[in-house]
Amino acid sequence: MATRFRDRFRRSESLTDRPDFALVGVLKIPQDPVNPAAAIWKRVVLAISLLALAVVIVYIGRDGYRDAQGNDLSLLDCIYYATVSLSTTGYGDITPITPTARVVNVVVITPLRILFLIVLVGTTLAALTESSRQALKIQRWRRRVRNHTVVIGYGTKGRTAVDAMLGDDVPPNEIVVVDTDQTVLDVAAAQGLVTVFGSATKSDVLRLAGVQHAAAVVVATNRDDTSVLVTLTAREIAPNAKIVAAIRESENTHLVRQSGADSVVVSSETAGRLLGLATTTPNVVEMMEDLLTPEAGFAIAERVVEREEVGGSPRHLSDIVLGVVRDGRLVRVGSPEVDALESDDRLLYVRVVGH
Repeated sequence: MATRFRDRFRRSESLTDRPDFALVGVLKIPQDPVNPAAAIWKRVVLAISLLALAVVIVYIGRDGYRDAQGNDLSLLDCIYYATVSLSTTGYGDITPITPTARVVNVVVITPLRILFLIVLVGTTLAALTESSRQALKIQRWRRRVRNHTVVIGYGTKGRTAVDAMLGDDVPPNEIVVVDTDQTVLDVAAAQGLVTVFGSATKSDVLRLAGVQHAAAVVVATNRDDTSVLVTLTAREIAPNAKIVAAIRESENTHLVRQSGADSVVVSSETAGRLLGLATTTPNVVEMMEDLLTPEAGFAIAERVVEREEVGGSPRHLSDIVLGVVRDGRLVRVGSPEVDALESDDRLLYVRVVGH
């Protein structure tokens, strides 16, 4: 009995089981930036337009109105009446007296009055409905998100990985960042990325990030043991996703691979090799940095084999081909196995950024 109660309690606490409004602050969907001055100007223009519409309506039906002295309405009187009516001041010195004018006042002027008030208090309403809008965005996002990339950890490695993806024209809304530091998540949200606050070692946090529907998972945590646990959890949830993990020590490579990582990057050894090369052949390091930086110079890219290239050698192409991906396996370009390209192959080549 106690065990069932604890299990039910745990299930109720799962993030994925919570209603969407309870996820506001945990899952954040980016929204388009709004210029405050432009937003205020739009509201002012809308308010003036509503007032002008009310003046026209009253002026057209001015024969159905009388002021306190029984006089007909002038254009100024119509402007005055529309202004006090829309602002709900209503002094009573001008009133509709015919049935037609009263019907128009109820059917047209009253809705305009309500809309005018909504415009006037738009800033307050926007603040009050922010949570509701965010909950609606969360609901829509969770229903539609597919084939995205989840980045675990937004430190130096995570930010660099995201920058590389953005440099390769990956849309920001197809990248989800998971971290326990709200400050770095705010930085990620400012770039238009979807963010999830929580520890990626918990399966419900990963499910909230949509790992079960993700095409790729980048594990960029600060500790190797955390990388192993996150990779293991992610692989259990997403058996078909491409998982790339970064670790500090090469001796932990086999652990991360056994946990389910498809690719493992040893950050400390890679940096060490570059430091060593920089002392003797700095130009080599500069070229490698150029290849790894998508913004300028050269970059390593991947493309499909064109129809006219099938059957030919990758060494005879106009592009500088480094390797051929065949059946999901990378083969170096010098291997006899890829002397003749096949239609399903993909080429790893050096491209000039901007071409």
